[in-house]
Parts: sequence; C-alpha cells; structure tokens
Amino acid sequence: MSSDEEGVWVVPAALRPRLAERYGPVYSGVEADRRIRDLKVFGACGDMVTAQALRLGKTPVVAVVDYKTKRNEPVDPTAFSSLAQLRVRKVHNPPGMLTEALRTAIHDLVFEGGGLVVVDGEEDLGSLALVEALPSGATVIYGIPGAGVSFVPVNARTKDHARALIAQMEYQKVPLGR
Repeated sequence: MSSDEEGVWVVPAALRPRLAERYGPVYSGVEADRRIRDLKVFGACGDMVTAQALRLGKTPVVAVVDYKTKRNEPVDPTAFSSLAQLRVRKVHNPPGMLTEALRTAIHDLVFEGGGLVVVDGEEDLGSLALVEALPSGATVIYGIPGAGVSFVPVNARTKDHARALIAQMEYQKVPLGR
C-alpha cells in the first residue's frame, strides 16, 4: 500500500443485516443508568451513550464519537472534555466502512491508557474495533436509537465474533482523505 492510500473494510450489502443484530443485552432508562454505573473497564461507541456515561461519573477507557447524533443532530464537544483531556485522535471514517485509521486509533488509545477518538464521518463500526482492542473482562457499550444501550461483554467469543465480522467485509485500498 502506498503512503497516499489507506486500507478500509467496506460493509457489503449482504452483511448489513448481521451488523444490525444485537450482540448484547439492551437496556434503557434507569436500568441502563444502573448498569453503566456498575461498569469497571469499558469502551463506548456513540455520542449519546458516551455523554450518558460521563454524566453518570463513569469514564470509558476509549470513546468513539462524531459530535453528531442520529447522523446529523450536533452534539456539544464539551460533553467529552474530561475524556479529551487524556488524548484525542481524529480520524476520517466514511459511512459503511471501517478504516485502518479508526481501528488503529482505538488500539493505540487502549494501549496508551485511554482517550477520545473523534470521527469525521460515521463512528458506528468502531464498536467492533473496541471489542477487538479492549481486554477480556471489559464491556463495550453503544447506543441503539430508540431502544437504549447495548452492553457487549469482551471475551474470547465476542473478540472472535468481531474479527469474523470484519473478515467478512471487503478490504480495499483507497486514496487518503476519501
């Protein structure tokens, strides 16, 4: 791969229904808050669920946000300032793709002790990279619009599942910045 190209995993149409499946229990309201408060080591994917955890006094090791909710409603970046004080990585990740940059940023921040990944584009598939990168025993939380918060335990089975989903995506090399 040349230095002006980046690897991306593109979600084929046939895989979309599998990615829409729920891979952990989903809770809302008071029950979601209670379960978030009980978390020890966790990662968060999505603006609303990350802001919710921080409001509850729980800081994820790594959070992946795009400063938007429901694809276009802006979210105030100051909601994440406590996490951004650790480290911030900014990456481009187009919809329907998982870029090498996003995957690497998540892995690096887990290794470096935590921080915030700010995505220009769409952050949804970052949840797979969080499962892949966080240690067994951790939890990945992500929001499901209109339903609540999904809690995915990180263990050998869920790591294998995340890697298998990524392996079913179409790997391509694209020019940087696309």
